[in-house]
Amino acid sequence: MHTVALATAGHLLHFELGIAYEIFGNPPPGADEWYDVRLSGPQPLQVGPFVVEPADGLEVLTRADTVLVPAVADVDEPPPAELVDAVRAAHEAGARIASFCTGAFVLGAAGLLEGRQATTHWAHTDVLAERYPGAVVDPDVLYTDNGDVLTAAGKAAAVDLCLHLIHRDHGATVANAVARRLVVPPHRAGGQAQFVSTPVPVRGDHSLAHLLAWAQERLDQPLTVTDLARRANTSPRHLGRQFRAVTGQSPLQWLLAQRVRRAQQLLESTDDGIEQIAAATGLGTATSLRRHFQRVVGVPPSTYRTTFRST
Repeated sequence: MHTVALATAGHLLHFELGIAYEIFGNPPPGADEWYDVRLSGPQPLQVGPFVVEPADGLEVLTRADTVLVPAVADVDEPPPAELVDAVRAAHEAGARIASFCTGAFVLGAAGLLEGRQATTHWAHTDVLAERYPGAVVDPDVLYTDNGDVLTAAGKAAAVDLCLHLIHRDHGATVANAVARRLVVPPHRAGGQAQFVSTPVPVRGDHSLAHLLAWAQERLDQPLTVTDLARRANTSPRHLGRQFRAVTGQSPLQWLLAQRVRRAQQLLESTDDGIEQIAAATGLGTATSLRRHFQRVVGVPPSTYRTTFRST
């Protein structure tokens, strides 16, 4: 029987821990073999409002086929050394290691992300990339699979990764059966980008505050860098440096992000057609809107509207 060890130590979040136990601890009808789930940790610990008492110590991780690392509560707090050592030892012993959400920071501390693709919750991908520069951090995907090391993005992406692991182990039919029991799709289109709030500077005292507000009121117009520079009474080159300093983007990148964000809002809150939304956001044609939207958000406008349309 395939042993799945849930690695518990330090301060954890309860959602990912609970969903992993729910999915791997309950076989669907017709499954010939399933998983032996072991809750492993050095001592009882507080997980959200619950006290969790592991049945096994962390030494079980080296005998597991798959080790799951739930989300840590605070990415600024170093993960427990005993957990990091146990996860590293499990990988060296041949275990498949998978993290959920901020559990990727444990894998990073164990040296398992070096040269590998990784992700975590979109709010922490920059921190993960900075702390572990050898990792190839992708902020857009729901999960990554390097074969023996896998990572999932925030919260519900843990479900996506669990279903992916079951698909690898048991095939599509069994994974689909588990998804139906959970009342979730067996595979979600797109990645994290569709759930990320487009960052807009919150401070109103930076050098571009008035210009950004002016531009956001005119997204339906064919604004250019020259138009923005003229409005700001500066040169396009100097404006580009200001934009990089304030937004981290070039003027055109920022404009495109705002146009797509406006398109998201209109798809969520109106019945306007794609051509209307393309015109209202300055993206020109429906074809142009679909191309840019797919690239930035990760799904077509129609899929996004179906998912997020206000009722």
